[in-house]
Amino acid sequence: MPSYNHISVAVPVLAEKENLPQLLTRLRQQTISQFTLYVCVNNEEGGYGYDDNQQCLQLLRQVGDMPLVVIDRSSHGLGWSGKRKGVGWARKLLFERIMEEHDDNELVVSLDADTDFDPGYLEAVLCNMNAYPASSAFSVPYYHPLCGDESLDRPMLRYECYMRHYLINMLRIRNPYAFTALGSAMVFPLWAYRRVGGITPLQGGEDFYLMQKFAKTGSVVLHFADEAYRHLAVRPQGRASARVPFGTGPAVAGGLDIMAERYPFYSPAGFDAVKTTFDTFPSLYDTDRETPMSAFLRQQLGTVDLWQPLRRNYRTRQHFIHACAERVDGLRILQYLKNNPDYRMPEETLPVCFGDDPLPSLNAYRNRLFAEEMELRRKNSPSAIQ
Repeated sequence: MPSYNHISVAVPVLAEKENLPQLLTRLRQQTISQFTLYVCVNNEEGGYGYDDNQQCLQLLRQVGDMPLVVIDRSSHGLGWSGKRKGVGWARKLLFERIMEEHDDNELVVSLDADTDFDPGYLEAVLCNMNAYPASSAFSVPYYHPLCGDESLDRPMLRYECYMRHYLINMLRIRNPYAFTALGSAMVFPLWAYRRVGGITPLQGGEDFYLMQKFAKTGSVVLHFADEAYRHLAVRPQGRASARVPFGTGPAVAGGLDIMAERYPFYSPAGFDAVKTTFDTFPSLYDTDRETPMSAFLRQQLGTVDLWQPLRRNYRTRQHFIHACAERVDGLRILQYLKNNPDYRMPEETLPVCFGDDPLPSLNAYRNRLFAEEMELRRKNSPSAIQ
């Protein structure tokens, strides 16, 4: 079993002069010192964020009290050009640089510059991954603080509650793709990152696809095993942003008007249909049979023969079941739910009205979901080695 004793903290930076000082302060406050900070300051050549990024670079050059590696993809002649641009490429460069400088037992903590965290965070992560040494990744709990601007807090709470409701149901059915993927809340060892072939450098969603790779090739930890750290969660800002095509930033920027259509709450019946499909995988090794997802999968995959090719390629039941789960992955599950209007819960059936109820009531609902999610995370994580 691997043993971890050092962390590489990877942070992409785009126009973060307001947030970078706090990030550095939080790292200086950590209860352990065995970490190196890697920062990729990036923008398109001559594009948005250049002046702000130059101030970020100047601040980083003044850091002398912690190990720091700066990748400059902002200055003239170094900015992104063509299709290679955005946060996905920034994360890829960071992870590749870390791979060049460390062995397989290095832990990578992925953060964003606007994310707050406790002084014991890195120590907790190190202890936790040593408690789960065979696991491929850790999907860290998260919690968006309120900013005090109701026009932003309302859509942020609506979006976060959507994400938590989705994860709670995925955890309830014990699906292997039950995780929330946030670039500010991912931890993984380099051996697992190398095994999955690295990150796909998309302009958005790169964190989801990376975590999905980890889920397909191993187990994903969902909570802190040590009771002393159970309260910890990273705290990314729930700010409006158009830097990526989807996620918290665009959702908050779009406001409540877009929520019901783009981010609907799905009924438990939809997730139960997913569970029934996964429960059918062992018997599909012997013979074809219909599952709740079969018609959708035939249309989505463009084939009428969903399972026989997998039987030919995977000669044991165990390998066949794994191949079925790889085919019906987290993306397919989301697409299945989105394409079935019967699984969309009308907004008026939700316990709160995000447009009209007082903000404290919305926050209290978020907190109830958070508590339920944390308990299910604990129950669904793999067994720790104590």
